[in-house]
Amino acid sequence: MSALADKVIFLTGGAAGIGKACALAYLRAGAKVAVMDKDEDALKDLENEISRQLLCAISGSVTSGEEVKAALEKTVATFGKIDVIHNNAGIANPSKPLDQTTDEEWDNLFDINLKSVLRTTRYGIGHLKKTKGCILNTSSMVGGIGQENHAAYVATKGGMSALTKAMALDYAPFGVRVNAVCPAGVWTPMLRKWSAEQPDRAGIEQYLDNIHALGYCPEGDVIADVAVFLISDAARFVTGCVMPVSGGAELGYKK
Repeated sequence: MSALADKVIFLTGGAAGIGKACALAYLRAGAKVAVMDKDEDALKDLENEISRQLLCAISGSVTSGEEVKAALEKTVATFGKIDVIHNNAGIANPSKPLDQTTDEEWDNLFDINLKSVLRTTRYGIGHLKKTKGCILNTSSMVGGIGQENHAAYVATKGGMSALTKAMALDYAPFGVRVNAVCPAGVWTPMLRKWSAEQPDRAGIEQYLDNIHALGYCPEGDVIADVAVFLISDAARFVTGCVMPVSGGAELGYKK
């Protein structure tokens, strides 16, 4: 039997990058997936790749409680239940130290990266209690080891990792598991665009390879494979885990 047979997954930020890799991996593993994303063009592209019977594409922003609530309700109306909520939506900009970060930039990062988890949990936990499902959060290694010129982003990901553990304790009595995946560098459209804009593109690509002890910056599929495991019944006794999927980056940069 497929690892995620009969599972229904609600995934935020799933139309591109790591989110899209996860959506495709979930579908290959037998799940049905509802993807909420504010990028309507990327959502349409995803719909064109996938059977409408297996995918529910929902345009909306995780910064709106009403839109999150409506998206969760549409998922249940379409597929009958929710087994998994994967909180993947996030942004990394601006690239600044703390004293140069504006209040608006700080608030926007926290609203998208962290408060979105409050919204999906507030409106989705009742569904997960019914199915004894689970929550997966996309965090980042920088939340534990830091990153220069990304203070607000690092703060959101450190908060995401800590929040994962608190949520695991709160919802364990209901049979609901909560875990996180922690990538380091991953080639996504956003990262490729950023690297192409750098003066020394070759040097940047070498740097991104070098921060991983295994020697290369991966594609999103390596994150997706671990995500499939963490939301599957194979991980039924795993909760509160903040799982590095980082090629050993947390062990120390090679250069």
